[in-house]
Amino acid sequence: MNSPAMPPTTPKPVMADVARLAGVSHQTVSRVINGSSSIRPETKARVEQAIEELGYRPNTAARALVTRRSGIIGIVGTNSAQYGPSSIQRFVQEAAHAAGYFSSLVPLSEITLAELRSALDHLARQSVEAIVMIAAQEEALAVVHSADAGLPLIVVEGDLSGRGLSVGVDQIDGARQATRHLIDLGHRAIVHVSGPMTWTEAKGRRTGYEAALREAGLTVPDEHWEGDWTPARGYEIGRELARRGDTTGVFVANDQMAIGVLHAFAEAGVRVPEDVSVVGFDDIPEAGYLNPALTTIRQDFQAVGQRAIDLVTTTLNGLPASVPLLAPELIIRKSTQRTRRPLE
Repeated sequence: MNSPAMPPTTPKPVMADVARLAGVSHQTVSRVINGSSSIRPETKARVEQAIEELGYRPNTAARALVTRRSGIIGIVGTNSAQYGPSSIQRFVQEAAHAAGYFSSLVPLSEITLAELRSALDHLARQSVEAIVMIAAQEEALAVVHSADAGLPLIVVEGDLSGRGLSVGVDQIDGARQATRHLIDLGHRAIVHVSGPMTWTEAKGRRTGYEAALREAGLTVPDEHWEGDWTPARGYEIGRELARRGDTTGVFVANDQMAIGVLHAFAEAGVRVPEDVSVVGFDDIPEAGYLNPALTTIRQDFQAVGQRAIDLVTTTLNGLPASVPLLAPELIIRKSTQRTRRPLE
C-alpha cells in the first residue's frame, strides 16, 4: 500500500525575495531591517509592505553578528495590578514590538535598591540595547542616578523634571487642574487624599494641589491624608471625612482610592456632588460608569509607552534626545458641581 504523498513545503522567504518584490537592492532591504535613517520614507514603506506580504522574518542572530546590536529592550516593571503601572507596561511592550524590538521583562514584587540593581544586572547580562524602567518610586530614581549600566536607561513616570532620558505625564499640572476645577466651582475647603509619599507621582500631585490653593489665595491644610492607592484606604479616609463634615471638595490622587471615598460617602449619606464634589486621577475605564460618574484627570498611557520606545530608538541612533512631559486632561463628569455651602 502506497503511503500518501506529502504536500510540497513552501520555502521560507529570504531577503532576496523581499528585494525583488519591493524593487530594491538586497542592501536596501538590509538597511531598512537594521533601522538605518538614510532610507527615503517611500522606499522604507515599500520594503515594509513586501516584508508583510511575504511573511519574511529576519534572522535576528545573524543580524546581531553583523550589526553588533541585539534588538532586545529590557523592561523593569512591577507585579502591581494598579491601572497606571500595568497600562504603561503593556503599552511599552506593544510599542517595542511595533518598532521591531524584542523585549525582556523583569517584573519586581517589591521596589528596593537591591531588587532594582539585581534587575539591571540581569538585563545587562542578556545584552539588551537599552532599559526602560517603569518604577515611580524614590528608590528607582536613586538607582538611576547611581547606576553605571553602560547603556541607555529610560525612566518612565519616575522623573518629573522632563529632562534627560525620561518620559511621563506632568503630574503637577494634572493636580493643579483638578484642584482649580474645584476652586472654580466655588469650593474653598478642599482636601487632598494623596498617594504614598515614597512615590514621585504622589509627591507631584500633592505639589500641584498645594500650588493651586496658594495661587487662589487659599490656605493649605495642615492635615495630610495619605493613602496607598487602594480603594480600601480610600474608604477608610472617606469615612473619616464624612464623620467630620468639614469639607466640600476632595481631590483624590487616583481613581481607585476615589472609588473607596465615594463608597464611604454613600454609606454615610453624604451626597456626591450635592454635598461634596470628588475628583480622581488616571481616568480608569470604569470611571465613567461609577455612580456618580467620576470627574478625573486623564493620562494618555499609550502615548507614554510610544514616547518611551521613540526615545530608545533616538538614543540608540546617537541623536540628542529630550522628551517634554505629556499634558494631562481634565475630564468633567457628574461627581463635581458648584458648591451650595462654601466653607471657609
